[in-house]
Amino acid sequence: MVHFTKWKIALVVLVCVAGLWCAWPNLLSRDTAAALPEWLPVPEQINLGLDLRGGSHLLLEVETGVVIQELMEALVDTARAELRQARIRYTGLGADGASVRVTIMEPGRLDEAVKLLRDADADTAVSVDGDRITLTMTDAAIADRQRSAVAKTVEIVRRRIDETGVREPTIVPQGDDRVLVQLPGIDDPEQMKRLLGKTAKMAFHLADDQTPVAEALAGRVPPGSMLLPLDSQREGRGQQQRIVVQKRVVVSGEHLIDAQPTFDQQNNMPIVSFRFDTVGAKRFGDATSKNVGRRLAIVLDGRVISAPVIRDAILGGSGIITGDFTVEESNELSLLLRAGALPAPLRILEERSVGPELGADSITAGEVAGVVGLVVVAIFMVVAYGFFGVLADLALLFNIVLIVAALSVLQATLTLPGIAGIVLTIGMAVDANVLVFERIREEVRAGRTPISAIDTGYSRATTTIIDSNLTTLIAVTVLYVFGSGPIQGFAVTLALGILTSLFTAIMLTRMWVVLWLRRTRPKVIPI
Repeated sequence: MVHFTKWKIALVVLVCVAGLWCAWPNLLSRDTAAALPEWLPVPEQINLGLDLRGGSHLLLEVETGVVIQELMEALVDTARAELRQARIRYTGLGADGASVRVTIMEPGRLDEAVKLLRDADADTAVSVDGDRITLTMTDAAIADRQRSAVAKTVEIVRRRIDETGVREPTIVPQGDDRVLVQLPGIDDPEQMKRLLGKTAKMAFHLADDQTPVAEALAGRVPPGSMLLPLDSQREGRGQQQRIVVQKRVVVSGEHLIDAQPTFDQQNNMPIVSFRFDTVGAKRFGDATSKNVGRRLAIVLDGRVISAPVIRDAILGGSGIITGDFTVEESNELSLLLRAGALPAPLRILEERSVGPELGADSITAGEVAGVVGLVVVAIFMVVAYGFFGVLADLALLFNIVLIVAALSVLQATLTLPGIAGIVLTIGMAVDANVLVFERIREEVRAGRTPISAIDTGYSRATTTIIDSNLTTLIAVTVLYVFGSGPIQGFAVTLALGILTSLFTAIMLTRMWVVLWLRRTRPKVIPI
């Protein structure tokens, strides 16, 4: 006796209704969907990928050489501190590529200096030539720093792009020093290039008011100071000016925990407010308490964007950055500070823009392929199985609806390979029905009654259907895990198609057949 409980019927109906509800917004244009009233709980539409929606494709190179250079400069500072603390006289201390060299002026203390420098950094190899010591980073240490820089770059780039509201961006490392960025729906790639082109390393330095700029321009910069351009006179806003600041960093941008664009209440000019963490707040408070009346330079990527005079101690851990900002610049600066600084500058190696027209053509081609495949499969099933073929065709339609609904709910990105996966699903979805129907035919030929033939046909075919689809699902899972980008898109749509076709073949068509049997009590099965 064919058995199908009421709760199963309720579950099948609920799934189908939910699928229709989640899929219908995709029949609307995006403008129409956006214009629907807010009180109407409209589900999300499918998120289209770069090849369908259009957008920007950027291949970026992380200039890891800068990271190594900074490491060498840090190693120079460490070596200087160690030698000074031990009161060992030296000369010629400096970085040269991936190594640091120093000449010891006390030959009797050469071994002591070597031990000090070897213990200072475990990632460096120490060699001695006469009275000269050379510290060289090991290849493993350099490779480790490069990998770390690329991984951090991916993280920071993702934060910056997420702040702009771009949905479903693709940001993945490529090779040893490259990052692939794909931004669907971006119609202003220049803004993204500006956003990613800034390292956004910020630091606070006290101004060196004892050294006139003219002397610094003449090359007489004190060892503890540096001459930097003043960014308030940016291009087109006046003559280039410079300012002398102390090298020592008062507080670095690493201690920033928030930055927001706002307006100065006195002159209504755009500014950026910021907030430090506990350590940064203490350092900032100490520095401003001890240096009231001095200028505090705010340095971003080697340029002073503002150098206000400290009027009072700032103890709350928050402050503002003033400058000749536009509203757009204050928004952009606050975004960069919130996202954090890149470990190294990025260089654009490849840039491509995919127009929405190309995406529209791809969608049209995919729709045509899907409709043609659907019609051909539907005709075959009706010719081969008659009334049962009609039920299989209706189940196939619901199968497509459920795939669209699942893509919408999961907000998975649909790409061209994803459309290929849906078209392939259309061809595969009726396989299960074919197995069931052929099994029912065999039972009918064996002389069973209609109810017995259908019950046995579904029961015996179900195990085979689950086994065959399970193996395909395992293969698709492996494809998703080891694939990337378009390959994963294909795997996602194919996996969803397998799951929905299992539901429609085993549950939906069986429910229809059972209800038809209960209603008509046929003597012969039209199959």
